[in-house]
Amino acid sequence: MRKETICVQAGWQPKKGEPRVLPIYQSTTFKYETSEQMGKLFDLEESGYFYTRLQNPTNDCVAAKICELEGGVAAMLTSSGQAANYYAIFNICETGDHVILSSTVYGGTFNLVAVTMKKMGIECTVINPDAPDEEFDAAFRDNTKCVLAETVANPALVVLDIERIAKIAHRHGVPLIVDNTFATPINCNPFQWGADIVTHSTTKYMDGHAMTVGGAIVDSGNFDWTRYPDKYPGLCKPDESYHGVVYTERFQKGAYITKATVQLMRDLGSIQSPQNAFLLNVGLETLPLRMERHCANAQAVAEYLEKHPKVAWVNYPGLKGNKYHELAKKYMPNGSCGVISFGLKGGRKAASDMMDHFKLAAIVTHVADARTCVLHPASHTHRQMTDEQLLEAGVAPDLIRFSVGLEHIEDIIADLEQALACI
Repeated sequence: MRKETICVQAGWQPKKGEPRVLPIYQSTTFKYETSEQMGKLFDLEESGYFYTRLQNPTNDCVAAKICELEGGVAAMLTSSGQAANYYAIFNICETGDHVILSSTVYGGTFNLVAVTMKKMGIECTVINPDAPDEEFDAAFRDNTKCVLAETVANPALVVLDIERIAKIAHRHGVPLIVDNTFATPINCNPFQWGADIVTHSTTKYMDGHAMTVGGAIVDSGNFDWTRYPDKYPGLCKPDESYHGVVYTERFQKGAYITKATVQLMRDLGSIQSPQNAFLLNVGLETLPLRMERHCANAQAVAEYLEKHPKVAWVNYPGLKGNKYHELAKKYMPNGSCGVISFGLKGGRKAASDMMDHFKLAAIVTHVADARTCVLHPASHTHRQMTDEQLLEAGVAPDLIRFSVGLEHIEDIIADLEQALACI
């Protein structure tokens, strides 16, 4: 099925007399008739539901839909995008291991890996995703377990050369994990270009209405963990907490997601609520329609700003003069995302002043939903930094992040025009 059909039809397949719309299984527990039935679930000898912290039917239907959209073999939902990235890494890493991290990833992801996971004994090397192959090769160590990057970086809007980075990672025997939040599976499928695992903050375009926080992990099933049993013992050697089960033997291509579910979710519990999964599913049904509109509106806004005399620069992959335009055409021929960034000739003060003059665009920390929203990092999320520190962090002092919504394009541009006229 094509993606538009998958978004509407996949996941929940009602049988005779069952609800047409995916139900919310709002229950912590599930009943069985005999002790033996329950025991087999705990031994991973049979599949089924017994406690929502591990799995829930509503969640699994939505995960199955996302899995089909990405072209994977298995998927799971988490309580947030942060949890998804954490589980994706921690599922194959432990104390003493090493991760290679793109320097342009979302700040929360950067802090998760470079600061918090460092306290757990997992080190990382930060590298520019545009660095030459030789520099990437030099970053790998014997204990490197994965490479993590973003399809379209937030907020730098760097487009990842997925095919190139995947080849480098595989040359060193490790998987490439790609956060595909901004592009969504509608505009990009990283598995087609060699990525092994995809993560999402479903909070963004997938939900699309700023109502629910959530995340997802999808496994392509293509990375052969059994080629490197000593590097990935958690998948290839017995798990004594489940009577010695070897995930790659018992679950084969489903090993990675099964381990993340029955081990990490069991112990850490970052499950998405069934209510949130239900709302996420409603958002997914219109995702193709919304992404088309988001991208069309963002393209028009970028072209408008590029010609405005008060605008110093515009960063959007859809612009022909953009550094990443050709990569965007290769990986995302139908559009990248609805987020753009730009700076003003008046610098940091002008950007800060402009915030107070928007009428339609809302000043919020969120991006990628139906409503146009705006943020000036130097005044908001990064306000404790000097101009020099901002530049070191890759955030220009005059940078304005503009998340283009679904409103009529003429109204969005009119709001920009009147706000620019006030500075």
